[in-house]
Amino acid sequence: QVQLVESGGGSVQPGGSLRLSCKASGSIFSINAMGWYRQVPGEQRELVALSITSGAGTNYADSVKGRFTISRDNAKNMVYLQMNSLKPEDSAVYYCYTRIRSYIYWGQGTQVTVSS
Repeated sequence: QVQLVESGGGSVQPGGSLRLSCKASGSIFSINAMGWYRQVPGEQRELVALSITSGAGTNYADSVKGRFTISRDNAKNMVYLQMNSLKPEDSAVYYCYTRIRSYIYWGQGTQVTVSS
């Protein structure tokens, strides 16, 4: 079993910043990828940012490029999402994601609200 625990969500005004953190624990042998998705009620979960372990780099949703930065601490099995210049449309529940071999795991989600 693998557990993902997120932290760092909250409320912020437009233009503000937040940093999300996620720690993976449990039966971790080889993490292929870690990243972040987000979801608003009534819509599908969408990719925000993804970091591929094999060196294939990172992927970002077009809507967050230049504003969000994903980073990892592989020694601690952690992934971070630095979110700058936040907009109201960034409001969502953000989910940590990891792929270990062929298995996908999700965190419980953390709410991010951007509002004046």
